Amino acid sequence: MIFRGRYSVLFSFFASFVICSFLVRTGLLVISLPKTNFSISAVLSLYVLGFAYDFAVALFLVCIYNLYLLLLPSKWTGTKGDKIFTYTWLCLLLFISFFSFFAEITFWQEFESRFNFIAVDYLIYTYEVINNINESYPLPLLIGGVLLAVLFLFWMFSKMKVFITAFQEKLPFQRRALKSGVILLLTIVAPFVLSNAMAESGTNRYQNELSKAGIYSFFAAFKNNELSYNDFYSLLPKDEAYRVIRSELKEKNSRFLKEGNSIKREIINPGPVYKPNVIMITVESLSADFMEHFGNTQHLMPVLDSLANHNLLFTNMYAAGTRTVRGMEALTISAPPTPGSSIVRRPGNQNLSTVGHIFEQEGYHRTFYYGGDGYFDNMNEYFGSNGFDITDRGRSIKLGDTYHTKRTIIGNNQVHFENAWGISDEDLFDAVLRGSDQQYKEGKPFYNFVMTTSNHRPFTYPSGEINLPSGSGRDGAVRYTDYAIGKFIEHLKLRPWFRKIVVIIVADHCASSAGKNEIDISKYHIPCIILNLPHDGRQVISKMCSQIDLYPTLFGLLGWNTRAICTGKMF
Repeated sequence: MIFRGRYSVLFSFFASFVICSFLVRTGLLVISLPKTNFSISAVLSLYVLGFAYDFAVALFLVCIYNLYLLLLPSKWTGTKGDKIFTYTWLCLLLFISFFSFFAEITFWQEFESRFNFIAVDYLIYTYEVINNINESYPLPLLIGGVLLAVLFLFWMFSKMKVFITAFQEKLPFQRRALKSGVILLLTIVAPFVLSNAMAESGTNRYQNELSKAGIYSFFAAFKNNELSYNDFYSLLPKDEAYRVIRSELKEKNSRFLKEGNSIKREIINPGPVYKPNVIMITVESLSADFMEHFGNTQHLMPVLDSLANHNLLFTNMYAAGTRTVRGMEALTISAPPTPGSSIVRRPGNQNLSTVGHIFEQEGYHRTFYYGGDGYFDNMNEYFGSNGFDITDRGRSIKLGDTYHTKRTIIGNNQVHFENAWGISDEDLFDAVLRGSDQQYKEGKPFYNFVMTTSNHRPFTYPSGEINLPSGSGRDGAVRYTDYAIGKFIEHLKLRPWFRKIVVIIVADHCASSAGKNEIDISKYHIPCIILNLPHDGRQVISKMCSQIDLYPTLFGLLGWNTRAICTGKMF
């Protein structure tokens, strides 16, 4: 039997890992059943492919121990050193395995996906991630559960006499070479015959994701996180590509400023020019279906629903991506998402032709406000290198004078509530009011980009503000965010500069992007409201559009003529 002899520990771990992976996959399948319809053949298919991935991961995990068994002389079998190495290796591998299973479940709860590039990106920001996990889950109990699971398997292996047989058999090198050689050959061959993309060929996204294995997906994402654009994407010749995009962007009220390979345009917007101060509140994970205007019956956002009744509402706007940096990318440069990493996170993203640059040309002071540490996702670097001052809850080293921007840290005495991701939306809006008041006193028109954090796991917020307890889930966080926006608007109305302020409320992305299909368009539907425009009263823009079209539309409503490189259109 494979569970008897020198290789018994290796094969016992191998079998345990595959069985536990099967149980995790089954649990995630059960969670997903209400959201999609699986046929029997689909379920069988995802289990067969899933077994292949689990088998491959188990091969990688036992690789070092396999080489150890091959190279350790028979005379040292069962010695104290052999036992110490074996027990340590097994304990470490079991702990990593069980912890990864727990991490997969939590990641699925947030993204309904196996590990992907988001998990890879999050490794950089250990403070936010570790504290978010600690605040969202009873981490001591979970770590304790992982340790108990490790001890349980040790006990099971002991009862099965796995260790006794492993330390008793003196296996000759030739027989070890045969066993280890087969395992090593399978380990080498596995990544060549089993790519993570094999699980992405179906049309049912849940089936695709459930087929995968978390660890395998993680390393695939790590490997492919920085693909060479020219090497891995099918490209049109540059001249043809520019002809296509120029044809798509051609509008009656615009003209290209250069011939050939350029999309820089001048857009003429007739009508009276209005230059208000502008504050854009970019709300974390604000799906359209949180509002009654889009079918919600839970009364989660009474403030936004009321504002939508008396201001400009986009009823058919869609997010450009599934992460905050994708929303920022779309809202700051009016361009669709680029393959690979977001422009916000890429090197060489300074001095771009941004929306902020258009405000700069009109004499506006620009500030980026964030409730967390703007080091996260390279936000401070991106906004700072494109002319914005920074106000955030910084823990990282302050920006230097490289980009001639000022950074203001929101101090402890200005914070009444804080969690892993940042300060409460109320505290953030108070910082916006303080900064805007100062800019008004200095006689500077201002454009402020505000990024909230309260509607993010662990979904905690100040107690007593709303009728849902802090940390109770997404519904409470949505309701609190709505409350904080309402409070902010009330404070705005008391300012002397309220009569000349336009406020934009828009989402960075939806709360969840997972669906039955690879791209479920309903999971990208977001609300957008523009308040206090010169022409008061309810207005509706019902044409299908995206975040990239927001500012071209706003500049048209304000009567601005603009020159920029952008692909958004006015609606």
